Amino acid sequence: MLADIDMEVAATRGLTGRDALDARVMQAMRKVPRDKFVPRDLQRFAFDNGPLPIGHQQTISQPFIVALMTDLLEPEENKTVLEIGTGSGYQAAVLAQLFRKVYTVEFIRALSEQAAKRFRELRYDNIECRTGNGYLGWPEHAPYDGIIVTAAATHIPEALVQQLKPGGRLVLPVGLPFAHQELLLEKDLQGDTQVTDILGVAFVPMIAEEEAVGR
Repeated sequence: MLADIDMEVAATRGLTGRDALDARVMQAMRKVPRDKFVPRDLQRFAFDNGPLPIGHQQTISQPFIVALMTDLLEPEENKTVLEIGTGSGYQAAVLAQLFRKVYTVEFIRALSEQAAKRFRELRYDNIECRTGNGYLGWPEHAPYDGIIVTAAATHIPEALVQQLKPGGRLVLPVGLPFAHQELLLEKDLQGDTQVTDILGVAFVPMIAEEEAVGR
């Protein structure tokens, strides 16, 4: 899996501007057991460099994308991060290796509860999760040093921008469902934001309140 990530980094460096990912990020990818975050019948594919279904019409992201988005946050061990879209919990587990505290929000209650159970079993004690509307973030613990969104939003949510610390980074895919999406990096430059296109991506859509009926 790590070799595949390195190959993807080399293939996309003209777009991402990265010749290599931070060694700490790669170590976190090595340390987290991805097979513990996928359905049992798909565990034999857990270390392939591709997304996998996790139920509820959601997926666990491709390892390269997990690593790239983590690297774009420029993690530091004394900082806090907010994740929108817990899913199976894999991205949060990677972040937990690199940040002091990880807060993660998932709209689908069943996924949120399953992820919380995994975190307890695997002893990721610095992750706190909740069920909620990701477009609203988690204001009680704001501001955050970094925010990462692991589903495609139709726009950059203003609530997330407001919950970012001065100098912080927001990494998220933006675009219409099942259409062209761009992975964006928004940097807060002490009150003035700068948005950079990183890479074309394909994420499941971020669920809005009205779309979640019956989930």
